[in-house]
Amino acid sequence: EMLKGVINRYNNNLLTTLEVIDELIKIARQISTSDVKQTELGLNEYEFAFYDALSQNESAVKVMGDHQLAYIAREVLQKVRENTSIDWKIKESVRAKLRLAVKSVLNRYGYPPDMQQLAVDNVIKQAEIMGEDNS
Repeated sequence: EMLKGVINRYNNNLLTTLEVIDELIKIARQISTSDVKQTELGLNEYEFAFYDALSQNESAVKVMGDHQLAYIAREVLQKVRENTSIDWKIKESVRAKLRLAVKSVLNRYGYPPDMQQLAVDNVIKQAEIMGEDNS
């Protein structure tokens, strides 16, 4: 998505070639930092994707810490796998059940409520991306 954004801005003449190179270097650094963090937390790529979705809330990171969020991400991935089916993106009842399962996990571990809905939305979005990657 970051790369697509840079390319779109370049194609729309919003970035020069030099600015594109700078943006690509920034993206490479972010990916490298993410790879290190993923390794430190012992997460696979899917678990880390959910960790990333949950860690968008800075207060959650401060209150819970990286390792607790990593643990929650593992459980969220398990719930996503348990609650998705072939047509889950189409059936609103399945999506609602998944939302409830994710909220339940977040509540059980004391995820800060201030941005809990955003975290659930991010998890659902990540689950959709994960499903597209596995198709």
